[in-house]
Amino acid sequence: MPTQKNKTTPSVTWQTMADNKWVNINSDDIFKNKTVIAFSLPGAFTPTCSSSHLPRYNELAEVFKQHGVDQIICISVNDTFVMNSWAKDQESEQITMIPDGNGYFTEQMGMLVDKSDIGFGKRSWRYSMLVKNGVIDKIFVEPDVEGDPFEVSDADTMLDYINANAKKPSVATILTKPDCPFCKKAKKALTKAKINYEEITVSNKGITSKTLRAIANTETVPQIFIDGKHIGGSAELDNYLKG
Repeated sequence: MPTQKNKTTPSVTWQTMADNKWVNINSDDIFKNKTVIAFSLPGAFTPTCSSSHLPRYNELAEVFKQHGVDQIICISVNDTFVMNSWAKDQESEQITMIPDGNGYFTEQMGMLVDKSDIGFGKRSWRYSMLVKNGVIDKIFVEPDVEGDPFEVSDADTMLDYINANAKKPSVATILTKPDCPFCKKAKKALTKAKINYEEITVSNKGITSKTLRAIANTETVPQIFIDGKHIGGSAELDNYLKG
């Protein structure tokens, strides 16, 4: 795969759909006079792209902005309707989704590959790049091996390149039940501490008390996990946040 470092990004026009209207976006307008992170992947709704690649860039978006990044874009050789649907399905509010439906940008980047063996046709190889005023400052291209490698184009690798000492935000998961006052207290404490969290409701279907016992060895809520570590309930969270 080509490195493309220090080269100017290709000049193409992308056809997008916004508010039920066709909107043309020129790549020059995206990259000119800005610092942009662009990451590209084989396809919307595919497993690695949905579970890891896209959500982590979205998760670290505020940190990237603190370090001079003006915009983060996700490019895929898909049409605008697919990309718009994928955006609604994902945690992607901080990411600009770019449909390179004809593959013109991807081809000029030297990243268009044939995945006909799995029924995909022509798609993008997975990579990420930091672009400053239209010039590629750094590019991370996945190794040229069989399959869909995901080793170097991830958000954490990009952030480490920009600033290896950057503080990454903590992420919490909180298991709750409706109308639980201690759950409300814990969520308020997480918000005050500026810790983003996802809330999982325990009920008699789906995530149940059996699930709660299996993962937290308790039947009480809330149960909080921060960065993968089990903190405990509301009182334990208070102690954790006090330091």
